[in-house]
Amino acid sequence: MRLVLVGVLLLASCAGEPRRPSPGPPNIVILLTDDQGYADLGCFGAKDIRTPNLDRMAREGMRFTDFYVAQAVCTASRAALMTGCYPNRVGLQGALNHQSAIGISDDEVLLPQLCKSRGYATAAFGKWHLGCQPKFLPTRHGFDEFFGIPYSNDNGPLHPTMKGLPSLPLYEGEAVIDHDPDQRAFTRWITEHATSFIRRNRERPFFLYVPHIMPHVPIHASDAFRGKSARGLYGDVIEELDWSVGEILAALASNGVDDRTMVFYFSDNGPFLSYGTHAGRAEPLREGKLTAWDGGMRSPCLLRWPGRTPPGAVCPEPVMSLDLLPTFAGLIGVTPPKNAIDGLDILPILEGRPGAASPHEALYFYAGEELQAVRSGDWKLHFAHEYLTPAGPPRSDGKPANFEHMKPEGMDVSGIRGIASRHGYRVEKTAAALYDVRRDPGETKDVSAEHPDLVRRLEALAEKARAVLGDALTGRKGSGVRPPGRL
Repeated sequence: MRLVLVGVLLLASCAGEPRRPSPGPPNIVILLTDDQGYADLGCFGAKDIRTPNLDRMAREGMRFTDFYVAQAVCTASRAALMTGCYPNRVGLQGALNHQSAIGISDDEVLLPQLCKSRGYATAAFGKWHLGCQPKFLPTRHGFDEFFGIPYSNDNGPLHPTMKGLPSLPLYEGEAVIDHDPDQRAFTRWITEHATSFIRRNRERPFFLYVPHIMPHVPIHASDAFRGKSARGLYGDVIEELDWSVGEILAALASNGVDDRTMVFYFSDNGPFLSYGTHAGRAEPLREGKLTAWDGGMRSPCLLRWPGRTPPGAVCPEPVMSLDLLPTFAGLIGVTPPKNAIDGLDILPILEGRPGAASPHEALYFYAGEELQAVRSGDWKLHFAHEYLTPAGPPRSDGKPANFEHMKPEGMDVSGIRGIASRHGYRVEKTAAALYDVRRDPGETKDVSAEHPDLVRRLEALAEKARAVLGDALTGRKGSGVRPPGRL
């Protein structure tokens, strides 16, 4: 059943008159940032960070106001993007580290593998985070080239709170070429690899995946950008990422492929709020990373696709990153994976067709194995659950809230309280609540008493997800869950 959102103006906001499309399958570029906030771009309301290249993308393409990731944490979010599945379906929740013995399964068909089947060149430059053992590396799962790190940049000696972690490895292909590299150079190195790839593959279709390492803590900007923004070091980092976007767009133009390339930009999840001024902002949304509130799940998303996406379009349809795989599969003419997936084709939305609406009856918001919320149309129902919120006033030194009271030797390392103890959060509880997220994006006013029929409908939709994907809150095991890859 397709959900058609009410309101002519709402639907028309995705519409426009697209220009003549270029022949042949398009090049695909995905620019993914790490822990960037919804409000950290000029085109999403930032006043103290300059993002001219991203603002240009918004003017020349489409800005999505209600674009979601599938979980508000690194590995899970990336698993959904690459497989078109909720991360629970493919057994990858949370964030893997250097000790993880699991990763993306060989049984899953990833975006680059679909693209390679159509003759695309493929590359990933940045943070992988779907397994660090050799069998899980990008080059074993459809990418011709890889440059970057296997997990987050805090998984090393620069971790803000944990001591004794091993060196952070830097990979070229499957070889470790450096340990503990200069993190100030990450954005520049990634950009240089991306522009080189475009130049070398301008005569054939390509899929370029750029999962930037920044602005995940510890944040770093190069000397060319440090001290230049009005929002301190975090703003410097975002302005350098914007520079990177400009370099990649310029490379597309100078190599003659701009008019046949679609470029997506979004973040893997919301801001790491406990890190104060070293984290982004999510206003007007509630909370941030690691939560099922919209501040954790809703991402600033842009699409520039000359000839196909109408310039200046603003799309309020609720869609999710897992929709990209089936959309790209249909676009380039390949069969989607035989394994069940959860994403749906959103090409009509991307092309700004009149009346284009979200194909989802509902979107499901998991944290780990807990189904914590469900959204259908303008309505979002939270189930009673625990969540994380910063444990104290924000700091400006790169340390998390409550750092002065932390005792590293006694830190819990498991579950939600382990995350809280390592990263300056405290655990709060919310009762079940219904929000009209169109009128109340901050999820501040519970309207469940006024709409018991809606509550019942969303509870019924949630039961569909529990049956397939499971739910630790209710003790359900999902019938459609597949195991991750294991050593």
